[in-house]
Amino acid sequence: MAVLLAGCSGAADAPEQGDASTSAHPDRDPDAGDTFVPDPARLPASRAEARDLIGRVIAGPDSFGPGVVKRSPYESDPATWSVLGEDCVWRRQKPAPSVLATLTRSFEAPAGAGKGPVRLAAVVTVHRTREDAAWEMAESIEESMRCPTQQLRAGETIGSLVAGALFGGESGQGSSEDFLSEVGEYRSSELGGPHHYSWQQAQTLQFTVAVTGKGAEGRTKDEIDAWVSKAQGVMLSRLENAVEKRS
Repeated sequence: MAVLLAGCSGAADAPEQGDASTSAHPDRDPDAGDTFVPDPARLPASRAEARDLIGRVIAGPDSFGPGVVKRSPYESDPATWSVLGEDCVWRRQKPAPSVLATLTRSFEAPAGAGKGPVRLAAVVTVHRTREDAAWEMAESIEESMRCPTQQLRAGETIGSLVAGALFGGESGQGSSEDFLSEVGEYRSSELGGPHHYSWQQAQTLQFTVAVTGKGAEGRTKDEIDAWVSKAQGVMLSRLENAVEKRS
């Protein structure tokens, strides 16, 4: 069944980290949520192989649909990932030992016709094992409960967050082993607010993929959610194609 939690979080600007996850049980049957059969020979075992896979999987501007462009800086420092501190502030730090490679890309739907700019981000992380990826999802539960409001960076916060989680096969969720979604309110010293905030993260095998959308004046919830869902679907499809067993 779906799990819903209020006061949860995860930011893809921030979060290579997940949130509110049913992966709080990483000792579950690892095959229960498989949506395809992977080829062990195609799973990355080194940092170089993990970086190559990320380059083939991670979203580009076209993954969101027409009108979305790259932001600057476009790509994060691959030697860092985002960590939520005890003060509920996200900072980029050295990745956990379980991480082979991770990358964040930043995008924007530009302002125009009375609508503000929508900030978008996509993240792909390759862990050493499936269990490590499941723990990434699970660890955010504790973070969510202790930080109902979080600072993404100077002048940007998210709050009033509500999250849901589904295992593969639950309620028609067949795209990943574990899927998380979150919506809330985004506030910015530059763009005002509150505006709609949307985040999705999925875990399959040793991989996590996430997308974030941060709203602006004149932008609808459906508009932002559609960008997030489209890019997430593109990345999950690319991931399956990159590692599935071929007959």
